[in-house]
Amino acid sequence: MTAHSKAGAAIRTPAAVAVVVALAVALFSLSTVETLPVGLLPVIAADLDVSRSAVGLLVTGYGVVVAVASVPLTHLARRAPRRALLIGLLVLFVLANLVSAAAPGYRVLLAARITVALTHAVFWSIVAATAAGLFPPEVRGRVVAGLFSGLSLAGVVGVPVGTWLGQQFGWRVPFAVMSAFGLLALITITVLLPSTALGDGHASVGAEPSARRFAVLMVTTALVICGVFTGYTYITAFLTDVTGFSQGAVAPLLLASGVAGIAGTYVAGAFVDRHPRHTMVLAVGLLTATMLGLYLFGGARPAAVCLVALLGFSMASMTTSLQSRILHVAPGSTEIASAIGSAVFNVGIAGGSLLGGLLLPTAPGVEGAVLVGGVLAVAASAVLLSEPWVARREKPRAGRRPSPVSAA
Repeated sequence: MTAHSKAGAAIRTPAAVAVVVALAVALFSLSTVETLPVGLLPVIAADLDVSRSAVGLLVTGYGVVVAVASVPLTHLARRAPRRALLIGLLVLFVLANLVSAAAPGYRVLLAARITVALTHAVFWSIVAATAAGLFPPEVRGRVVAGLFSGLSLAGVVGVPVGTWLGQQFGWRVPFAVMSAFGLLALITITVLLPSTALGDGHASVGAEPSARRFAVLMVTTALVICGVFTGYTYITAFLTDVTGFSQGAVAPLLLASGVAGIAGTYVAGAFVDRHPRHTMVLAVGLLTATMLGLYLFGGARPAAVCLVALLGFSMASMTTSLQSRILHVAPGSTEIASAIGSAVFNVGIAGGSLLGGLLLPTAPGVEGAVLVGGVLAVAASAVLLSEPWVARREKPRAGRRPSPVSAA
């Protein structure tokens, strides 16, 4: 039996599915907590007596911490058994969210979010390789799609329902609820995930390693995520100030976006194993069209509803495609590559929310933020389309045998 088959045999299929579900629940909780201030921006600002831009910094600060800490923390944790590491991360997540729910002021809330961000930095880096390593390599993309359904559900249930709960019962309630979901994931992983390390299986290295393709992927990610979050961080303000919706209508609109996100995850999962690059290109192209569409037509309510839904669909498709693509072209360890991807992703989030916050008080306001986001997304599409040309002269890397799936 090979090392790869031993890793796959370390856990029975029903238990492996349960572990992936638990990991998806954990991703759901982390992703909800990360963007929860977006939906609750006016409520938190009023309760803590701070500006809307200050609440936006709760997203920016989170992203900066993940961006800075992902690679060094993942490197330090590389030899830790995955079960023990995941348990420790989830314990920290549960406790930090309880502190968020009880925070007496802005500074304590910011400190709690930084703690959660440190958890996020390592968890996001190891979760895809851990989940994919429990199954055969030919279904890697579908496993990632199933895992990232938790990310999509954060848009369907987490942010919109969290927004509604915060509006009805106070913004602290959703943080306590996310702590409970984290506890559920913690119990499942503690019981079902083997204590042996699962970091040396087929998912530990890229199927077709390519430093140049990976570099193009990272530049694309930084640009498109920065563009999206330049506008999306302040989507509540856009929908109320520009489109003319009431604050109470924002939660249903975010719910529609999340439902579309589930569809986006499913569609990407259906195609990403066979067409990894093309799936990514289409997803980034859709994000670009959506951001520009919001600027041009977001003042009309029917158009805004459709575009917000399309934003959820294309964002989920892009995220699923991105993680699958990282596992495919990672030039070294997929966990380190995922850490770099997470860092770049969060640089985009932090940069976008900061840029949007700077544009918010200017004359163009939130409309200008959406336009700048669309321009950045156009640049991302151009970079991604250049990938075949950039990688054309790269020498083949020694290591894994090429997979039957073409890199193109």
